[in-house]
Amino acid sequence: MIDLLSPVGNFESLKAAIQNGANSVYFGADLFSARAFATNFNINELEQAILYAKTRGIKTNLTLNTLIKNSEFNQAFLLAKKAYEFGIDAIIVQDLGLAKQLIKHFLNLDIHASTQMSIHNLQGVLEMQNLGFKRVVLARELSIQEIEYICKNSNIEIEVFIHGALCISYSGQCLFSSMIGGRSGNRGKCAQACRLPYELLENNKQIDDGYLISPRDLCALDFIPDLINAGVTCLKIEGRMKSPEYVATVTRIYRKYIDLAESDEKYIINEDDRKTLLQVFNRGMSSNGHLSNYPNKNLIFKEKPNNMGLFLGNVEKYNKNKGYITVKLKEPIEIGDTVSLENETGTYNVSELMINNKNAKETSIGQTVTIGRMKGNINLGDKIFKMSSKKINLIASESIKSEQRKIPLNCKAIIKKGYPIQLNVTSANNLDIYYGLNIICKSNIIPEEAKNKPLEKEKVFSQLNRTNNSLYEFKNIDIELDNNVFLPKISSLNELRRNALNLVYNFATNNAKRNGKDIAFDKLQKSNKTLHYEKTISLLLNILNSTFDYSKLKNIDNVYVPLKYFLNNIYDNIIQTLHKNFNLYIYMPTIIKSNYINIFYDGIVKAVKKYNIKGFILSNISNFSMLENIINNKNFELIANYTFNTFNSYSVNELKTLKFNRFTISPESDKEIILNLCRSVMTFYNLN
Repeated sequence: MIDLLSPVGNFESLKAAIQNGANSVYFGADLFSARAFATNFNINELEQAILYAKTRGIKTNLTLNTLIKNSEFNQAFLLAKKAYEFGIDAIIVQDLGLAKQLIKHFLNLDIHASTQMSIHNLQGVLEMQNLGFKRVVLARELSIQEIEYICKNSNIEIEVFIHGALCISYSGQCLFSSMIGGRSGNRGKCAQACRLPYELLENNKQIDDGYLISPRDLCALDFIPDLINAGVTCLKIEGRMKSPEYVATVTRIYRKYIDLAESDEKYIINEDDRKTLLQVFNRGMSSNGHLSNYPNKNLIFKEKPNNMGLFLGNVEKYNKNKGYITVKLKEPIEIGDTVSLENETGTYNVSELMINNKNAKETSIGQTVTIGRMKGNINLGDKIFKMSSKKINLIASESIKSEQRKIPLNCKAIIKKGYPIQLNVTSANNLDIYYGLNIICKSNIIPEEAKNKPLEKEKVFSQLNRTNNSLYEFKNIDIELDNNVFLPKISSLNELRRNALNLVYNFATNNAKRNGKDIAFDKLQKSNKTLHYEKTISLLLNILNSTFDYSKLKNIDNVYVPLKYFLNNIYDNIIQTLHKNFNLYIYMPTIIKSNYINIFYDGIVKAVKKYNIKGFILSNISNFSMLENIINNKNFELIANYTFNTFNSYSVNELKTLKFNRFTISPESDKEIILNLCRSVMTFYNLN
């Protein structure tokens, strides 16, 4: 069965996800989360969240997916250790150095490569597989065809986003927020610069304006069967900063259609379900993102950067004094819904609703209605949007109130005269934390000889079966009852049941937890030998100018030339000049889609034969796997580009292990990071 993974920003959202059909959940702690502005969990809450999920058979994923400074490394590792001890199933990581330490020391804990690592092709996935990751969360810019190719040619779990917000840039590669707002998306503090309004200029003349780089949300309801057939392990919903109502609704609907896709029934989408998804939150009525095998020319929604709701209609009449708006409905509306108007920033709660001057509680599509108590910047013809539905929110909130994920158990009641009543409970499920369950619970109540009406099995069954408010239910109840027995207190059966189930819960929580007492990360120890490097100057030529004489360049040691120029013969003379006068390096692209791999590889092979190539600047972990055969045949120098997001000495050490000679410091680095990273280059490090 495919895994449905739901977002959790607080405990109510955790309940919403689990009670509405999630197989697994992901959430952050109050440190090192890529959603730093979500509520997240402190240490005590983290333990409770993990146990709430695991006792219900739901897997838990901790998002420890930001870049880690040297000064933070100990704290990040200890957080992972705490989560491990609490019973977390997996940790989602971006930082390579932290990931490798977790993989090394937590042998029975799955480590997932975050989408922040920008893994976008088979070569990157295979490298993650070789490094020991259990799962890769693919970049969101891949099509079904590309996803299927990766799944069919790798032996690692693949996770794909199916619903929620999209970024304009590949996750992990966007510096926009840092550059204009001083807040790093790689550190969990994205300012969402792509959601701001912009002007598009051509020759200093404005040709467009609006929210020009704000993508529509993703809705992959149509692609569920294709993703399952492609071999994807996990389908992921975005939204750790969304409301519990959002989490409940989106999880419930995707659960329905995943189950439908995995059944023998025809996969047909009820348009009311699609509309419900749009109602709880959508940007630009959502889109299929990048999943289609054809370019999405409708990705951007420039009119509005946040939730737009559903279009309700236009203002046909407006009584300014009374605050009455008349509209012909494109969607039903009822008392308790909220609406917004295009020239207003806030929302209005629908508290007065009339049809033909008579009060109404609910309406239907096509009716002309009057909505009362609406004052503000309102004009005839203004668009009205239904922002929330009381009915949908009520369904969501009700789903959290009762236990939908009951764990089945077997029980045997033994009621004999002269002996304390006893309840034996064993597991009737295949969950690991209930394996070997065998609870024997006794009461201090001793049955007596009945003088009048003896106890009947039906009564015992009825009392034991009252598990409505419990996490557990008895799938099988066996009753061993003496003849002519009387219980002084029939309520003692209820107390016995409660005590037994408490023991079951304690058994499960103890099994969920692990002992991490002796686990500690490797400390980097400086050796006595210090390396002194000759200072050199490197020049990246992003654009080659065919009219410029590159032999005139002075005081330059190394020249980096993007790969694309080696694939075009018209630049041959320039490259000949460069490789004769400087150390020449091939500068690899950050993103290489699968259909270009062979073309680029052949071009590199020819370039290596034709020119004196000193080495490569690798821009993505996938570059390493792609060039492995070429690298092994000659002693090329490997340089990790700034796109590797190297923030700590542990990541430097992993780059050394991968035979990198140098790395480029991230533009997001502060003085502390730069100094620590420079020290890690100037000094040999050993792991003890």
